[in-house]
Amino acid sequence: MNLSKHHIKSLNKALSYIDKNLESDVSLDKISKIAHYSPFHFHRIFKVFTNETLNQYSSRKRIEKAAAVLLRKKDVTISELSLQFGFTSNSSFTRAFKTFYGVNPSDFRKQGKGTYSKILQVKSKNSQPSANFETYVCDTNQNTAYMQSHIEVKSIGAIHTIGASCIGTNNVSSTFQNVMTWAGPKGLLRQPHFKMATIYYDSFKITAPDKVRMRACLLIDEPIKTDGDMSTVTINEGKHIIAHHEININEFERIWTELFMWMNTNGYNMRNEPPFEIYHNDFNTHPKKICVVDLYVPVA
Repeated sequence: MNLSKHHIKSLNKALSYIDKNLESDVSLDKISKIAHYSPFHFHRIFKVFTNETLNQYSSRKRIEKAAAVLLRKKDVTISELSLQFGFTSNSSFTRAFKTFYGVNPSDFRKQGKGTYSKILQVKSKNSQPSANFETYVCDTNQNTAYMQSHIEVKSIGAIHTIGASCIGTNNVSSTFQNVMTWAGPKGLLRQPHFKMATIYYDSFKITAPDKVRMRACLLIDEPIKTDGDMSTVTINEGKHIIAHHEININEFERIWTELFMWMNTNGYNMRNEPPFEIYHNDFNTHPKKICVVDLYVPVA
Protein backbone atom coordinates (compact mmCIF):
# COMPACT_ATOMS: atom_id res chain seq x y z
CA MET A 1 0.00 0.00 0.00
CA ASN A 2 1.51 3.32 -1.10
CA LEU A 3 0.75 6.27 1.16
CA SER A 4 -0.30 9.48 -0.55
CA LYS A 5 0.58 13.00 0.59
CA HIS A 6 -2.90 13.26 2.07
CA HIS A 7 -2.33 10.04 4.04
CA ILE A 8 0.96 11.31 5.45
CA LYS A 9 -0.52 14.65 6.48
CA SER A 10 -3.43 12.96 8.26
CA LEU A 11 -1.12 10.46 9.96
CA ASN A 12 1.13 13.22 11.26
CA LYS A 13 -1.91 14.98 12.69
CA ALA A 14 -3.01 11.75 14.36
CA LEU A 15 0.46 11.02 15.78
CA SER A 16 0.73 14.50 17.24
CA TYR A 17 -2.65 14.10 18.91
CA ILE A 18 -1.74 10.69 20.33
CA ASP A 19 1.55 11.92 21.77
CA LYS A 20 -0.21 14.79 23.54
CA ASN A 21 -3.18 12.76 24.81
CA LEU A 22 -1.79 9.44 26.00
CA GLU A 23 -3.51 9.96 29.34
CA SER A 24 -6.96 10.21 27.72
CA ASP A 25 -8.90 8.63 24.84
CA VAL A 26 -6.72 7.39 21.98
CA SER A 27 -9.10 4.70 20.77
CA LEU A 28 -9.33 3.76 17.10
CA ASP A 29 -12.74 5.45 16.76
CA LYS A 30 -11.42 8.68 18.29
CA ILE A 31 -8.17 8.86 16.31
CA SER A 32 -9.70 7.84 12.99
CA LYS A 33 -12.18 10.72 13.31
CA ILE A 34 -9.33 13.15 13.94
CA ALA A 35 -7.60 11.83 10.81
CA HIS A 36 -10.90 11.96 8.83
CA TYR A 37 -10.88 8.27 7.89
CA SER A 38 -13.06 5.29 8.63
CA PRO A 39 -11.65 3.14 11.46
CA PHE A 40 -10.92 0.31 9.01
CA HIS A 41 -9.06 2.49 6.51
CA PHE A 42 -7.16 4.40 9.19
CA HIS A 43 -6.03 1.17 10.84
CA ARG A 44 -4.54 -0.01 7.53
CA ILE A 45 -2.59 3.15 6.72
CA PHE A 46 -1.46 3.61 10.33
CA LYS A 47 0.15 0.17 10.37
CA VAL A 48 1.86 0.80 7.03
CA PHE A 49 3.39 4.04 8.32
CA THR A 50 4.36 2.93 11.85
CA ASN A 51 4.71 -0.84 11.42
CA GLU A 52 2.48 -1.13 14.49
CA THR A 53 -1.24 -1.25 15.11
CA LEU A 54 -2.73 1.79 16.84
CA ASN A 55 -3.13 -0.23 20.05
CA GLN A 56 0.49 -1.42 19.92
CA TYR A 57 1.73 2.12 19.29
CA SER A 58 -0.31 3.78 22.03
CA SER A 59 0.49 1.01 24.54
CA ARG A 60 4.21 1.31 23.81
CA LYS A 61 4.11 5.08 24.12
CA ARG A 62 2.33 4.86 27.49
CA ILE A 63 4.94 2.45 28.82
CA GLU A 64 7.77 4.62 27.52
CA LYS A 65 6.22 7.74 29.04
CA ALA A 66 5.92 5.92 32.36
CA ALA A 67 9.57 4.81 32.09
CA ALA A 68 10.61 8.41 31.50
CA VAL A 69 8.75 9.51 34.64
CA LEU A 70 10.43 6.73 36.62
CA LEU A 71 13.83 8.02 35.52
CA ARG A 72 13.09 11.67 36.31
CA LYS A 73 10.82 11.67 39.34
CA LYS A 74 11.75 9.42 42.24
CA ASP A 75 8.77 10.53 44.35
CA VAL A 76 6.11 9.29 41.89
CA THR A 77 4.58 5.99 42.99
CA ILE A 78 3.79 2.99 40.80
CA SER A 79 0.10 3.40 41.69
CA GLU A 80 0.15 7.00 40.47
CA LEU A 81 1.74 5.97 37.18
CA SER A 82 -0.71 3.14 36.71
CA LEU A 83 -3.64 5.51 37.16
CA GLN A 84 -2.08 8.30 35.12
CA PHE A 85 -1.57 6.15 32.04
CA GLY A 86 -4.92 4.40 32.09
CA PHE A 87 -4.11 0.92 33.40
CA THR A 88 -6.86 -0.90 35.25
CA SER A 89 -4.60 -1.92 38.14
CA ASN A 90 -1.02 -1.88 39.41
CA SER A 91 -0.64 -5.51 38.39
CA SER A 92 -1.71 -4.88 34.79
CA PHE A 93 0.70 -1.95 34.56
CA THR A 94 3.52 -4.01 36.05
CA ARG A 95 2.88 -6.91 33.64
CA ALA A 96 2.86 -4.59 30.62
CA PHE A 97 6.00 -2.81 31.80
CA LYS A 98 7.87 -6.07 32.45
CA THR A 99 6.87 -7.44 29.05
CA PHE A 100 8.38 -4.38 27.41
CA TYR A 101 11.54 -3.78 29.49
CA GLY A 102 12.16 -7.19 31.03
CA VAL A 103 11.91 -5.93 34.63
CA ASN A 104 9.13 -4.54 36.79
CA PRO A 105 8.85 -0.76 37.32
CA SER A 106 10.36 -0.84 40.83
CA ASP A 107 13.45 -2.75 39.70
CA PHE A 108 13.77 -0.51 36.65
CA ARG A 109 13.99 2.49 38.97
CA LYS A 110 16.36 0.75 41.44
CA GLN A 111 18.75 -0.44 38.75
CA GLY A 112 19.47 3.14 37.73
CA LYS A 113 18.80 5.42 34.81
CA GLY A 114 19.14 3.82 31.43
CA THR A 115 20.21 0.34 32.55
CA TYR A 116 17.29 -1.32 30.80
CA SER A 117 16.84 1.23 28.04
CA LYS A 118 15.72 -0.01 24.66
CA ILE A 119 18.08 1.98 22.47
CA LEU A 120 21.42 0.20 22.75
CA GLN A 121 20.41 -3.09 24.29
CA VAL A 122 21.69 -5.82 22.03
CA LYS A 123 20.51 -9.38 22.09
CA SER A 124 22.81 -12.27 22.91
CA LYS A 125 22.42 -15.63 21.22
CA ASN A 126 19.80 -16.67 23.77
CA SER A 127 17.82 -13.44 23.09
CA GLN A 128 18.65 -11.95 26.48
CA PRO A 129 19.88 -8.37 26.84
CA SER A 130 23.65 -8.14 26.90
CA ALA A 131 25.70 -5.85 29.12
CA ASN A 132 26.08 -3.27 26.35
CA PHE A 133 23.68 -0.83 27.99
CA GLU A 134 22.76 2.50 26.48
CA THR A 135 25.02 5.48 27.00
CA TYR A 136 22.53 8.32 26.93
CA VAL A 137 22.29 8.01 30.70
CA CYS A 138 22.08 11.25 32.66
CA ASP A 139 24.32 10.45 35.64
CA THR A 140 24.71 13.41 37.98
CA ASN A 141 27.86 11.86 39.43
CA GLN A 142 29.78 11.82 36.17
CA ASN A 143 32.39 14.44 35.39
CA THR A 144 31.50 16.77 32.53
CA ALA A 145 34.65 18.87 32.65
CA TYR A 146 35.96 17.23 29.49
CA MET A 147 33.12 18.50 27.32
CA GLN A 148 34.43 20.28 24.24
CA SER A 149 31.55 22.57 23.44
CA HIS A 150 30.21 26.05 24.02
CA ILE A 151 27.12 25.83 26.23
CA GLU A 152 24.75 28.61 27.18
CA VAL A 153 21.32 28.75 28.79
CA LYS A 154 18.96 31.40 27.51
CA SER A 155 15.40 32.10 26.42
CA ILE A 156 14.70 31.89 22.71
CA GLY A 157 11.83 33.15 20.60
CA ALA A 158 9.49 30.87 18.68
CA ILE A 159 11.11 29.01 15.79
CA HIS A 160 8.94 28.16 12.77
CA THR A 161 9.64 25.05 10.72
CA ILE A 162 8.24 23.21 7.75
CA GLY A 163 8.89 19.57 7.08
CA ALA A 164 7.79 15.99 7.56
CA SER A 165 7.85 13.35 10.27
CA CYS A 166 9.36 9.91 10.05
CA ILE A 167 9.68 6.90 12.32
CA GLY A 168 13.03 5.17 12.70
CA THR A 169 16.56 6.47 12.27
CA ASN A 170 16.93 4.64 8.95
CA ASN A 171 14.27 6.90 7.42
CA VAL A 172 15.77 10.27 8.36
CA SER A 173 17.97 10.75 5.29
CA SER A 174 15.19 10.02 2.82
CA THR A 175 12.81 12.30 4.71
CA PHE A 176 15.31 15.16 4.57
CA GLN A 177 15.68 14.55 0.84
CA ASN A 178 11.90 14.72 0.42
CA VAL A 179 11.81 18.03 2.32
CA MET A 180 14.57 19.50 0.15
CA THR A 181 12.93 18.26 -3.06
CA TRP A 182 9.64 19.83 -2.01
CA ALA A 183 11.17 23.11 -0.82
CA GLY A 184 13.42 23.78 -3.82
CA PRO A 185 10.76 24.68 -6.43
CA LYS A 186 8.99 26.86 -3.86
CA GLY A 187 12.03 29.09 -3.44
CA LEU A 188 12.62 28.13 0.19
CA LEU A 189 16.24 27.15 -0.48
CA ARG A 190 17.28 30.33 -2.29
CA GLN A 191 18.48 32.10 0.82
CA PRO A 192 22.23 31.42 1.12
CA HIS A 193 22.07 30.69 4.84
CA PHE A 194 18.95 28.55 5.11
CA LYS A 195 19.08 26.00 7.94
CA MET A 196 17.74 22.49 8.43
CA ALA A 197 16.75 20.93 11.74
CA THR A 198 15.75 17.66 13.38
CA ILE A 199 13.13 17.58 16.14
CA TYR A 200 13.02 14.50 18.39
CA TYR A 201 9.61 13.45 19.71
CA ASP A 202 10.92 10.34 21.45
CA SER A 203 13.86 9.84 23.78
CA PHE A 204 16.67 7.51 22.82
CA LYS A 205 16.93 6.67 26.52
CA ILE A 206 13.70 4.69 26.38
CA THR A 207 12.74 4.14 22.72
CA ALA A 208 14.37 1.79 20.23
CA PRO A 209 16.03 3.52 17.22
CA ASP A 210 13.57 1.98 14.75
CA LYS A 211 10.64 3.39 16.75
CA VAL A 212 11.87 6.92 17.48
CA ARG A 213 9.66 9.57 15.86
CA MET A 214 11.53 12.53 14.40
CA ARG A 215 10.83 15.50 12.21
CA ALA A 216 13.11 16.58 9.37
CA CYS A 217 12.49 20.24 8.68
CA LEU A 218 13.57 23.57 7.28
CA LEU A 219 13.56 26.76 9.34
CA ILE A 220 11.27 29.46 7.95
CA ASP A 221 10.54 33.05 8.91
CA GLU A 222 6.83 32.52 9.55
CA PRO A 223 4.26 29.72 9.20
CA ILE A 224 3.04 29.09 5.66
CA LYS A 225 0.12 27.15 4.25
CA THR A 226 0.99 23.78 2.80
CA ASP A 227 -0.64 20.97 0.93
CA GLY A 228 0.37 17.34 0.90
CA ASP A 229 2.79 15.68 3.27
CA MET A 230 4.62 18.81 4.48
CA SER A 231 3.37 20.69 7.51
CA THR A 232 4.42 23.60 9.66
CA VAL A 233 5.42 23.19 13.30
CA THR A 234 6.42 25.99 15.66
CA ILE A 235 8.97 25.31 18.37
CA ASN A 236 7.76 27.15 21.44
CA GLU A 237 9.65 30.05 22.93
CA GLY A 238 11.27 29.57 26.30
CA LYS A 239 14.45 28.73 28.16
CA HIS A 240 16.81 26.29 26.45
CA ILE A 241 20.25 24.82 27.00
CA ILE A 242 22.10 25.42 23.74
CA ALA A 243 25.33 23.58 22.92
CA HIS A 244 27.35 24.58 19.86
CA HIS A 245 29.51 21.89 18.27
CA GLU A 246 31.70 21.29 15.24
CA ILE A 247 31.84 17.51 15.05
CA ASN A 248 32.08 14.45 12.88
CA ILE A 249 28.77 12.84 11.97
CA ASN A 250 29.48 9.82 14.20
CA GLU A 251 29.88 11.95 17.35
CA PHE A 252 26.23 12.91 17.84
CA GLU A 253 25.59 10.14 20.36
CA ARG A 254 28.49 11.30 22.52
CA ILE A 255 27.60 14.98 22.53
CA TRP A 256 23.93 14.36 23.37
CA THR A 257 25.10 12.14 26.23
CA GLU A 258 27.42 14.86 27.49
CA LEU A 259 24.77 17.53 27.16
CA PHE A 260 22.22 15.65 29.26
CA MET A 261 24.94 14.92 31.82
CA TRP A 262 25.68 18.66 31.94
CA MET A 263 21.98 19.43 32.34
CA ASN A 264 21.68 17.17 35.38
CA THR A 265 24.98 18.22 36.91
CA ASN A 266 23.92 21.87 36.75
CA GLY A 267 20.47 21.30 38.23
CA TYR A 268 18.23 21.86 35.21
CA ASN A 269 15.05 19.88 34.49
CA MET A 270 13.89 19.20 30.96
CA ARG A 271 10.48 20.58 30.04
CA ASN A 272 7.90 18.35 28.40
CA GLU A 273 8.82 19.58 24.92
CA PRO A 274 11.02 18.02 22.26
CA PRO A 275 14.76 18.67 21.99
CA PHE A 276 16.12 19.52 18.56
CA GLU A 277 19.20 20.13 16.43
CA ILE A 278 19.82 23.04 14.04
CA TYR A 279 22.47 22.54 11.35
CA HIS A 280 24.56 25.47 10.12
CA ASN A 281 26.21 23.72 7.18
CA ASP A 282 26.02 20.70 4.89
CA PHE A 283 28.64 18.37 6.32
CA ASN A 284 28.88 16.58 2.96
CA THR A 285 30.46 19.70 1.45
CA HIS A 286 32.98 20.16 4.27
CA PRO A 287 36.50 18.90 3.39
CA LYS A 288 36.69 17.04 6.70
CA LYS A 289 32.99 16.09 6.82
CA ILE A 290 32.47 18.34 9.85
CA CYS A 291 28.94 19.23 10.92
CA VAL A 292 28.38 22.63 12.54
CA VAL A 293 25.36 22.12 14.78
CA ASP A 294 23.51 23.56 17.77
CA LEU A 295 21.73 21.20 20.17
CA TYR A 296 18.71 22.60 22.04
CA VAL A 297 17.17 21.16 25.20
CA PRO A 298 14.05 22.92 26.60
CA VAL A 299 14.44 23.35 30.36
CA ALA A 300 12.56 24.79 33.29
